[in-house]
Amino acid sequence: MNTKQLIKLCWLTVCFIAITSVTNAQDDLMDLLNDEPATTYTYSTFKTTRISLGQSVENPANGNLVFDIQHHFGRINEGAYEFFGLDQATLRLGLQYGITDWLSVGIGRSSFEKTYDGSVKAKILRQSKGEINMPVSISYFGNIGINTLKFDDTLRTNYFSSRLSFTNQLLIARKFSNAVSLQLTPTFIHRNLVEREIDDNDVWALGAGGRFKLSNRVSLNLEYYYILSKQTSKDFQDSFTIGFDIETGGHVFQLFLTNSRGIIEQHFIARTTGDWLKGDIHFGFNISRTFVLIKPKEFRDNN
Repeated sequence: MNTKQLIKLCWLTVCFIAITSVTNAQDDLMDLLNDEPATTYTYSTFKTTRISLGQSVENPANGNLVFDIQHHFGRINEGAYEFFGLDQATLRLGLQYGITDWLSVGIGRSSFEKTYDGSVKAKILRQSKGEINMPVSISYFGNIGINTLKFDDTLRTNYFSSRLSFTNQLLIARKFSNAVSLQLTPTFIHRNLVEREIDDNDVWALGAGGRFKLSNRVSLNLEYYYILSKQTSKDFQDSFTIGFDIETGGHVFQLFLTNSRGIIEQHFIARTTGDWLKGDIHFGFNISRTFVLIKPKEFRDNN
């Protein structure tokens, strides 16, 4: 990470903290005027556990199992012969389970490099006001990816560890109002094996995303990941996604356009090759279906 990139990272973080601090000061004043010492926690900062491609601060509720179908088609600029990308696809099927209201685990399998992944997400802080004043929600997300493609060179010694890659993220979000939520996502990715010796095994990135409510069931989502690692950024593009959330009962549909083909963090953050200005755009969607396996205790007590 060079000096210019470090300055940009610090500047973005400072701006986010400054905006949050001003808004929190206004909330403090309103609390004094309303004389409400009880703690009120923020909920539904985002509609699902993902903003579009990247993770949000949201977790599945305790005892809830979420089934994810994530689908990216090919590039639109491939033309009519490839039906503008619809003849090609990258698919991931995944499950998330809420062990508690603050801890969840997940597994999945992506067709990109036939990758299996396992993940954990834990809430560290939760935005609140009143007796406990917390201006932001903070969560940790970590995953491990296992590439199961056959090794190209079978004559050399190939190690299982070469198949592994890892992601660590801090998710820092604030719900400014019922209509606007923003999130910063400092990210560290490590790949045990890279394509070339000069490539970085470690990739640093800073993500920024937002949700802007358009109606009770529809929101506009924006997401951008800026790659800080110098060598990686020469070969790959920053990931940018624009899309919509559509909520229909137990389902949440996410429709979006992105320059990223990959679906898990190691792929779409560190290995995006598409250029928006050249029309390298993929249409994609996420479908999330929630199943309540264990009912909340208060609900059981009332039945």
